Order: sequence, then C-alpha cells, then structure tokens
Amino acid sequence: MNEQMVLDIGGEAIKTIIYLAGPLLITAMLIGIVISIIQAITQINEATLTFIPKMVAVIVVLIVMAPWMLHTLEEYAIGIFGNMGDWIR
Repeated sequence: MNEQMVLDIGGEAIKTIIYLAGPLLITAMLIGIVISIIQAITQINEATLTFIPKMVAVIVVLIVMAPWMLHTLEEYAIGIFGNMGDWIR
C-alpha cells in the first residue's frame, strides 16, 4: 500500500460522507433560512422556534433518502472490503 492508495481511500471516504450528510444538512439549512426570514418579517425573536421544523424536515428527508443512503454506504463498504486483499500486497 502506497501513499496514493491511502489518499484515494481517504478521498473516497470524504466524498461518501458528503454524499450521505449533504441532503440532511442542506435541508436543515434551508428550513433554518426560511424560519429566519419568517421571524424577521414578523419580528418574533424566539431562538427555539426553528428546532421542531428542522427536526421534522430532517426526519422526512432521512425517510425518503434512506434507501439511496444505504445503497451508497453498501457500495462503499463493498469497495473497501473487496479491495482489502489488493492493499495488503
């Protein structure tokens, strides 16, 4: 195993993490922006108001995206464990 293989494995891990966490983080960010705009318009300055809508939206996105996320994680794990013999040599 050389340095390039380690960098490739690390890069693939980071890319997979971004793919898996991205939809959830983007959803939470968009809901937070929408709630912030509504708070600015109505001048309601309640910091805890964004938690429930964010949690509900993230749970909905997680339920909808779960099959794709599991498939992506499965492909990554199969790739890691499948190539482990080549890396040891």
